[in-house]
Amino acid sequence: GADIQALESAIYTVHHNSNRTGIRLMGPKPVWARPDGGEAGLHPSNIHDNAYAVGSIDFTGDMPILLGPDGPSLGGFVCPGVVVEAERWKLGQLRPGDTLRFVRRSVAEATARREQQDRFLADLAAPAALPTFSVTAGDGAVAFQRGVEGDRPALVIRRAGDRNLLVEYGPLVLDLDLRLRVHLLWQAFVARAVPGIIDLTPGIRSLQLHFDPRRITDAALIALVQACDAALASGDVVVPNRTVHLPLSWDDPSTRKAIEIYTRSVNPTAPWCPSNLEFIRRINGLNSIEAVKRIVFAADYLVLGLGDVYLGAPVATPIDPRHRLVTTKYNPARTWTPENAVGIGGAYLCIYGMEGPGGYQFVGRTVPIWNSWTTSAAFQPGTPWLLRFFDVLKWYEVGADELLDLRTQMRAGTWSPRITEGTFSQAAHRRYLAEHAAEIAAFRTSQRAAFQEERRRWAMP
Repeated sequence: GADIQALESAIYTVHHNSNRTGIRLMGPKPVWARPDGGEAGLHPSNIHDNAYAVGSIDFTGDMPILLGPDGPSLGGFVCPGVVVEAERWKLGQLRPGDTLRFVRRSVAEATARREQQDRFLADLAAPAALPTFSVTAGDGAVAFQRGVEGDRPALVIRRAGDRNLLVEYGPLVLDLDLRLRVHLLWQAFVARAVPGIIDLTPGIRSLQLHFDPRRITDAALIALVQACDAALASGDVVVPNRTVHLPLSWDDPSTRKAIEIYTRSVNPTAPWCPSNLEFIRRINGLNSIEAVKRIVFAADYLVLGLGDVYLGAPVATPIDPRHRLVTTKYNPARTWTPENAVGIGGAYLCIYGMEGPGGYQFVGRTVPIWNSWTTSAAFQPGTPWLLRFFDVLKWYEVGADELLDLRTQMRAGTWSPRITEGTFSQAAHRRYLAEHAAEIAAFRTSQRAAFQEERRRWAMP
């Protein structure tokens, strides 16, 4: 389409704010095929979170960022392409002011370049020139797809470069049934322990399989995904979970500082400046910031993914759709976010595991969710991450000074949050949605009207 042609014909300049996390690129505004991301966010680059491959061209709003080896593992921005393995060394040679363009490679050429590179590294002999390969229809991003079959949702398998496959279920919507199907597929692959699979990363409606093409081909893995999907059980899914009670410093001074830095150095006219909370209020059609606060503290946030940005950071959404505040991510993203800031992007909430870039709208700050050095009731040996898939997060309010004390105690292993065991039932959730269908529909109608009004008043840069 015109959007991909524009991407391949554009000349990009490397921004000075680039490192191993990501290489920011300055260039023409992309051509978007839709007006917004719906529940994923106001900007068309916003998507329901999925895993990122190293080398992804990640559009954080209108700015593309080449994700490096220290980049985020999960996120909510669209990635229209991935630099193939044999070409990734070039990312390390880029300097501010350098220019680059993207050239599409065929599957055969990516394989040939990787094999050539392996031979060179083995014997340090000068590589021979590669023949030219033509890109064919079989080299497209979509490696396999099927439609809905009975109670089985539609399935799409996408190539994310030459070392990852992204398996997606259903339409582009937030649906906990789809996340549970992803969970079943994830469990199937964990049980099989397939040689050559390096990592499995669930997203909202997707599962990314990171593999070593020297040990298993993408064709073999695509066939295995189809076989595992066909064998998945149907019916009610019940998963173990926990309720984790966490303190939240509302509108914490550290998050206000991050907004001030962004306003001063990145985008002073952004509609979410100077107050993210006011932006959340406006885009959801609420009558006060206090109403935003009531919803955040009333909600039960279900953890759907881990590693959103870094270090076990959760991507979570309220179980009750009436608590799903919808926002957009920063465009472009922040260059600095305080450790353990809490934000909302699209219909999702995230806790930042460490300082770094970010795009979610701040609501406050909490205690550490990652601890590399101390074991305690919250951080068991070998598991420095606090949260698990399908945990429920419940917030209670603390002041900024009290939060600093709790953060210190948690680091030292002398304080841990209250955690209770439970389960999440697919059937029970469906019954809840049916019982409250009218109220949920009314909330969504009001919210959608405010969302569309904000989109009309927001002149895209």
